Amino acid sequence: MGKRVRRVTVLLVLLVLLTVVLGPNLWIWHLSHGRIRTLGSPSDTSTAPVAVVLGASVYADGTPSTVLRRRLDTAVSLYASGRVEAVLVSGDNSEMTYNEPVAMRAYLIEQGVPPEAIALDYAGLDTYDTCVRAHRIFGVDQAIMVTQDFHAPRAVAVCRAVGVDARGVVDAETVSGTRSWWRSWLRERVAAMKAAWDVVSDRQPILGDREVTVDEARAWTRSQRPSVS
Repeated sequence: MGKRVRRVTVLLVLLVLLTVVLGPNLWIWHLSHGRIRTLGSPSDTSTAPVAVVLGASVYADGTPSTVLRRRLDTAVSLYASGRVEAVLVSGDNSEMTYNEPVAMRAYLIEQGVPPEAIALDYAGLDTYDTCVRAHRIFGVDQAIMVTQDFHAPRAVAVCRAVGVDARGVVDAETVSGTRSWWRSWLRERVAAMKAAWDVVSDRQPILGDREVTVDEARAWTRSQRPSVS
């Protein structure tokens, strides 16, 4: 009898663990399925008012890491091709000596994106914070999320869950199947659980007054581009 109870207990624990891990990942798949494209692919035709670039590491000299540079290059392409009217760069500025959004803005300007078309979110400490703040602080209702393929499903799913009609465009440079890619992919399986909890618990990120910088960036771009009659 004791062995049977232990066996049932182990099975129940395994079932709970499987549900805790698998459930959030299925939820992310459901919300992001069919909404992510690789830049330059035949199906990559989505447009939106705003491209939201999710932050990543910046080196001590202010140079974007390779991961972040690829995201920014994707945003440059989206803006240059007229597929977005503004670029919102969202990242970590929680320490005085570390500023992802400023580094992102500088790189975009170097690559030809007008400074007037760029808005900065200094409190995008994680994907959930970026999505909530994009919607509630910057008034973003529709966006293209710019990141890597392993991260895009969570970014799209979380943004959709908090009110942003999001699609994802990922860079074509990141090679799937490498050791670093698999590490990132495995981290995403764990991050999915936190993302689901953030949404369910309605966690409140750093908020503040309504920002109009995205609106102003969009208006500036429209004033510069030829009108279509």
